[in-house]
Amino acid sequence: MHHELKTHENYFREVYLLNKTFECRKNDRDFKVYDTLILKEFNPVTNTYSGREIYCSIRSILTDEFEGVAKGYCILSIKNINYISQ
Repeated sequence: MHHELKTHENYFREVYLLNKTFECRKNDRDFKVYDTLILKEFNPVTNTYSGREIYCSIRSILTDEFEGVAKGYCILSIKNINYISQ
């Protein structure tokens, strides 16, 4: 399954540079290991998308059953698999 997610510019850059290998998200999409995240670069000031995208594979998931994860949220371990620039 594919999940398209809005990602602020600063976080997008860190994923692109391979410095950020996780996403903390509201657990409202039935995320599963090996699903694909399509991270879409978003500028919150102009409220626009840049057209750049990073495709990532979910490698593991920590849910709110894990101590320290807020109720209703999850932490997704991700691995970059493709980058698209428009």
